[in-house]
Amino acid sequence: MHNPMLANGSYMTDELRMFQETARRFMETEVAPHVARWDEEGCVDRELWTKAGELGLVCPSIPEEYGGGGGNFAFEKVLIEEQAKVGCSAWGLSLHAGIVAHYILAYGTEAQKQAWLPKLCSGELVGAIAMTEPGTGSDLQSVRTTAIADGDDYVINGQKVFITNGQQAGLVIVVAKTNPDEKAKGVSLVVVETDKVEGFRRGRNLEKVGMHGQDTSELFFENVRIPRSNLLGAGEGMGFVQLMQQLPQERLIVALAGVAAIELALDQTTQYVKDRKAFGKRVIDFQNTRFKLAEARTEASLARVFIERCTELLLQQKLDAVTAAMAKYWVTDKQFEIIDLCLQLHGGYGYMDEYPISRMWRDSRVQRIYGGTNEIMKELIGRFL
Repeated sequence: MHNPMLANGSYMTDELRMFQETARRFMETEVAPHVARWDEEGCVDRELWTKAGELGLVCPSIPEEYGGGGGNFAFEKVLIEEQAKVGCSAWGLSLHAGIVAHYILAYGTEAQKQAWLPKLCSGELVGAIAMTEPGTGSDLQSVRTTAIADGDDYVINGQKVFITNGQQAGLVIVVAKTNPDEKAKGVSLVVVETDKVEGFRRGRNLEKVGMHGQDTSELFFENVRIPRSNLLGAGEGMGFVQLMQQLPQERLIVALAGVAAIELALDQTTQYVKDRKAFGKRVIDFQNTRFKLAEARTEASLARVFIERCTELLLQQKLDAVTAAMAKYWVTDKQFEIIDLCLQLHGGYGYMDEYPISRMWRDSRVQRIYGGTNEIMKELIGRFL
């Protein structure tokens, strides 16, 4: 039950609709049948990346000259939503294409772009960004991983944790201190190609409450040498500014997945309460059920309108950090609240793994944590009041 008035912004074009059809078919045929298996195995099939790359479904918003689709962020949005519609949280595509590739596009030299972007676009390289550490979450100024200049190299030492795509990543953007004596001004972004270095190793594929199919990992760097030419940006100490510039898009990506998950959960739950009977009548015929779903549908519509507006702002390069923080915090709070309601309306079956709502409920919890916790979002908004 999607209100067509809310479904798409003014940015929809015929080209984007065709892309959406391709993405939808791919998600239905190559992703949906494997979601349960990936949950058991802890990561997606490696060839999924290259299959998607052959169809132009990886990095559609990277320019064609670097192997991408040449589209805008709306193409990434379509991919995020089509993936969410098949209930798949396992594939870290939105991070790879919407975040990692864009750091290289925004801050990379021409040589770096030519070297890395085509491989990211084809799926030959899987991308990750290593921010979080065992002692440092949202406070990125306080990272302890170091990248110290030594001749023509940087030597990286440190540990990262909760890294999406960690088991499959061949290219990792590492948030490190090139000057450990400084806070924000000491932070730089350096790129590690994992198969070209010694001293890099992957830790465990971490066991999580939800998102069981996503390879979220620990990464270790022990005297890892990379060329100094692997620094992103014009000079050292730019990393914190670069992170802040890219975070609005990252937070919108989190919120987009949230809205799509809300809509899917409501569609499935509405159908369930129409089919399920209790005390001789359908569950939807109880006034409480109808009222609860009416409230949730209204909130889902508000979330959709807000997200569409944020998308339009981002496409115009006008999405500011505060609005993105509002979208991320409010939508993901609503996501958990509404999906929790949907599980409740399924009754005992909602708690059983055979029903998709149980996976959606588990997966929704982390949305309020990653990309900056919702408490940090409120702090950020509060500073600008």
